[in-house]
Order: sequence, then structure tokens, then C-alpha cells
Amino acid sequence: MAEPLLLSVVDQAPVRKGGTAAEALRECVELAVAAERLGYARFWIAEHHNLPSLAATSPEILIGQVAAHTQRIRVGSGGVMLTHYSALKVAEQFRTLESMFPGRIDLGLGRAPGGDPRTAAALAWPSGVRDVRQYPEQVEDLLAWLGDGPAQGHRFAGVRAGPPAAGTPEVWLLGSALDSALLAAERGLPFSFAHFFGTAVEHGPAIANAYRERFRPSDQLATPRLNVAVSVICAETADEARHHASSMKLSRLNLARGLHIGIVPPEEALAHAYTPEELAFLEQSARSGIEGDPAQVRDALEEIAARYGTRDLSVVTICHDFDARVRSYELVARVCGIAPGADPRAGGVAT
Repeated sequence: MAEPLLLSVVDQAPVRKGGTAAEALRECVELAVAAERLGYARFWIAEHHNLPSLAATSPEILIGQVAAHTQRIRVGSGGVMLTHYSALKVAEQFRTLESMFPGRIDLGLGRAPGGDPRTAAALAWPSGVRDVRQYPEQVEDLLAWLGDGPAQGHRFAGVRAGPPAAGTPEVWLLGSALDSALLAAERGLPFSFAHFFGTAVEHGPAIANAYRERFRPSDQLATPRLNVAVSVICAETADEARHHASSMKLSRLNLARGLHIGIVPPEEALAHAYTPEELAFLEQSARSGIEGDPAQVRDALEEIAARYGTRDLSVVTICHDFDARVRSYELVARVCGIAPGADPRAGGVAT
């Protein structure tokens, strides 16, 4: 018998049409409280910019709020887009969080812009946009500042990150392409693959295998550790799941067209007259998502776990109705047999 799945949550703080970002941020905290009660291992918060339909622009601030309202669940970024920032400043933010919530903080790092090129330029102003080729060096510097600081001979040797902390956040690299997986393998870090992006799902298992094959043990991690983030909508019946999933489908189309109007209600989505091109787009994006009743969702999650060779999965659930989102996580937790108080560090080792 396979070991139980280790399930976590990735939240993007979606804003519903007609709703507000303040509501979405409060719901993020409320969802985290529910996730802890249900036995999810981690609660990660995404970073996006200039996308009014997603309120999570500052995961480091939300992490503090979520951690303050929970007791056991690990809380982290999914992830901080490091290419926008100073590695020293990010290290100090997460050392602060680790000092306040010891043993509970994860630092997930990404190299994507989390927004459009003009927004990336605004985030970097008055400096220029950082060359993404500097990202590996930034990761190296960040790891140094989370520890004892850069080694002798480094241009910033002697610069120490504060505040002092008894431990360090657990660092993950996040991505949906081979380069991030190989960087995680080279640095001996855990890797989370964004299956829910839908951009490289056909290559996902091969990317996971490359990460395992190229993994080099480090002080943080002796063996490869792989997480896969998956989009899920679960309801008591398959018809109800399709009803709620329709909101995200039309919202994806709106986002692709540059329409930032929030997550639409199912009634609006179901009344939309889809063109053949739109239906083709949705068919393509459906490959990365799961919707259905509890048994269907469990079987689909098990199939993804088998394909990627890991028991460590994260669930991303977006729909218009917040109660339906919470209910989806409840049903997934129940059907997959996770339990409150499970060790967040157990399981999930890639084999």
C-alpha cells in the first residue's frame, strides 16, 4: 500500500468579480486556518503584480498574518520572485519571520516576473530590470545570508543579515521548467513543480526525473524532495464541481485577453457563448487541472503522484464562492485521509 499523500495549499488570494482585494486577503487568512484544522502540511502564498484579480502581491506580509492566526501549519511563499529584489533584504524578511514563528517558515523562490514586463520595470525602478541570468548567484547569496553570511573573498563578506535566529527558513526553489529544477538539484534544495501553470505538463515528469538524477546532497537536504502543485476543484458531485470550475475557466480566458475583472460567478461563466478558439484554449488548459467528486479527485491526484514519483502535492483551488473553496479542501482532505497534527516534514521524498 502506498504511503498517504502529503497535501499542502498554495493560495493566490483570488478576487471575485464585484468583490474587493481586502476581502480576498481576509479569506486567505481564513483559508489558512481551515487548512491547518484539516491537516494540510503547508500553506504557501503566491506573488503577483498588476493583476487586480489576484490580491497576493506581498507574500512576506501575508505570511506573518497567516502564521499569527495559526499554530502548527508551516507557512511560506509560493514564491518570492527573487529577481525583483535584494537577496539581503529577502533574507532579513524571512529571518524575521523565522524569529517570530520558529520552525514554521518556508521560503519558496521563483525566477518568473509574476507580472508583465512593464510592471517588472516599475518594481526595479530606478535601477534596471535585473538579468535573469543573475538568479543563481542571487540564490547563492540568499542562502549565505540565511546562514553565517558570505564567505571570505565575497564582495559582501562581513555583511550580516539580521535579526539573529535560532533556525533558518526551509528554502525551496519553484518553477515550471527544467532550468529551475536543475538549479535546485545543483544546490541540493527541494523543488516544487508548478503543474497547475499548464505550460509544461507534458514535460513535468521528465523535469522531475532530471531533478532527481542531478541532485547533489547539501547541508539542508540529503536526498531529493519534490512537490507538485495541482489545480483542483472538488465537490460532492461531479456536476457541482463542473459548476464551480466554470468560474475559473472563463476567468482564465479573461486573463489571457487582458481583462482583469475578477473571478466571475458560475452563472455568468455558464451563460458565456464560447467560440471554437476559446473552447480549444480551455481544452488545452484543462490538462493541468482536476475537477470532480471526491473519488474522482483522489484517483486523479494519485495518478499525478505516480507520474511524478512523489507523495508530496500542493492543491490550488480557485472558484467564485469562498465557501465552495473551503468545502473543496475539506473533501480532498477527507478522501485522501490526511489528518490534523500530521508532521509537515514527513513524506514527500522523491524516489
